[in-house]
Amino acid sequence: MDAQPNRSARQASLRRATNETRIEVSLNLDGTGLYQISTGVGFLDHMLEQLSRHSLIDLQVTVEGDLHIDFHHTTEDSGIAIGTAFAQALGDRKGISRYGEATIPMDETLTRVALDLSNRPYLIWKVAFTRDKLGEMDTELFKEWFQAFAQAAGVTLHVENLYGENNHHIVESCYKALARALRAAVEIDPRKADAVPSTKGTLGGTL
Repeated sequence: MDAQPNRSARQASLRRATNETRIEVSLNLDGTGLYQISTGVGFLDHMLEQLSRHSLIDLQVTVEGDLHIDFHHTTEDSGIAIGTAFAQALGDRKGISRYGEATIPMDETLTRVALDLSNRPYLIWKVAFTRDKLGEMDTELFKEWFQAFAQAAGVTLHVENLYGENNHHIVESCYKALARALRAAVEIDPRKADAVPSTKGTLGGTL
């Protein structure tokens, strides 16, 4: 994996190639929500577009995956690649607000996301579906994407669907809530723009 951060502009570009997927990702944390997404999975494209639009993170993602097998590798590896680029763009995480929370309604559905850009990855996933698929995509793969993103990005991430009936609304509200929580967490705190937001002076569980 070849990632190239741009410290001054909080941008990163990445290429990731395995026997299962070939991925290119570019993102800008200080963008306006511009996106260009092509994963080969229509529903995943739609969710990543929501992530970019509502976080204001500019996002370009291109994936060539082994879709003749299933959508698992494309979904998981896109989460890994986007999360890795996100972590690269954050750099030492100096000056960030660090925490973010959003509760998003979508018709009959309500979903809450709380996160900490702690550099200590962890996922709590309290989301249940009543359908096995949305379009051609297995609903179980959404947890895989969130897990992969949290791990690669270094995010402590709690996702909870409080209630809802429509499975499309449930998934979309998860991505929109993640987007709004990330938007808050990556913002630079003008009162402490020169300091890592931790009494330890660093974020993460390793040196």
